[in-house]
Amino acid sequence: MLVATTENVPGQRRKQTIGQVFGVVVRSRGIGGNIMAGLRSIVGGEIHEYTQLLEETRRQAIDRMVKNATTMGANAVVMMRFDSSEIGQTMSEIVAYGTAVILEPES
Repeated sequence: MLVATTENVPGQRRKQTIGQVFGVVVRSRGIGGNIMAGLRSIVGGEIHEYTQLLEETRRQAIDRMVKNATTMGANAVVMMRFDSSEIGQTMSEIVAYGTAVILEPES
């Protein structure tokens, strides 16, 4: 499945717009990860535990979005974006969303 952040895909034309599609994931870092991240935040720099958590969560949100688009009969998602928010102080929500479409090669 093609996932693009653009509205149009070079060499392809939009045959049909199916509609909005999204994938949602809510994650929480375990107590051990929170302690390590807290200690790293004291000295500064990248907090690898959270970077890894967010990378994995974004990938899972994209995978869910693609699964939903496939179920809808799409072969591509255009205008894909991410959104994120915190739930309480320990959980993060990541949403991958876009427009499910059917693309075909230009003649």
